[in-house]
Amino acid sequence: MAWHTIVSAEQAAARLADPRLRIFDCRYDLARPEAGREAYLRGHLPGAIHADLHHDLAVPETPTSGRHPLPAADGFAARLRAWGIDDDSLLLAYDDANGMWAARFWWMAAKWLGHAHVAVLDGGLRRWAALGLPVTTEVAAPRPAGTFVGHCDAATTVDADTTQAAALDPEQRVLDARAPERYRGDIEPIDRVAGHIPGALNHPSSSVVAADGTFLPAAELRVRFATQLGAVPPGQAIAYCGSGVSACHVLLAMERAGLPGGRLYPGSWSEWSRDPARAVARG
Repeated sequence: MAWHTIVSAEQAAARLADPRLRIFDCRYDLARPEAGREAYLRGHLPGAIHADLHHDLAVPETPTSGRHPLPAADGFAARLRAWGIDDDSLLLAYDDANGMWAARFWWMAAKWLGHAHVAVLDGGLRRWAALGLPVTTEVAAPRPAGTFVGHCDAATTVDADTTQAAALDPEQRVLDARAPERYRGDIEPIDRVAGHIPGALNHPSSSVVAADGTFLPAAELRVRFATQLGAVPPGQAIAYCGSGVSACHVLLAMERAGLPGGRLYPGSWSEWSRDPARAVARG
């Protein structure tokens, strides 16, 4: 069985005894950063390690950065090794929402560092528990250090200038993964300026999943992306959001749809909107 992009709870449960399996609980709450760890301690998949957005999948923000800057690539590779990751490990990330937090882990490990076997649990802990699959409060014991080195693919990320140029280029696409009301600038509950990057198109991350939090079928996702991409190759698409998290969710959905190669603007709107020289569009 291929182990990449999305796997079902049934597929993951069948692998629980596989010694290569490494599970990562990526639950997080922007309003209460400690909530993810608390939820993990109340119950998680057997053997899961808590991978915290704030501490493990990002570094502290600076006055000019986005809210969740990427760590140094070699630092994250070292973190993966410390978690016992080898080249042949099967990495499974999950959360209790729609896969958005887990998608950040997927993108960093699979697309940014090149690990070949990284998947997100479809439907997350919610579907896992609904099926009566095992949950534990036992904290995973430390594993021996792994051997995964990783090779950072710098082409998977872009900066603000590249994003600005792409948004105005008819042969490229920039997709804003935030909710429509934030894209339009009707509201802005987090960042200091409301609106979006001029020329960007709105593709909310919520639109890639069904009501139960599972990803839409690949064919349906492909049709939805085609309405915005048109004839533009997926490798000419850039995704951004508030801080480089839900954009990974959209990139994961593109991958599921057979549209790989999209790039991430990690700084996203939280970085863009801190620069008064950057143009802002509304509506």
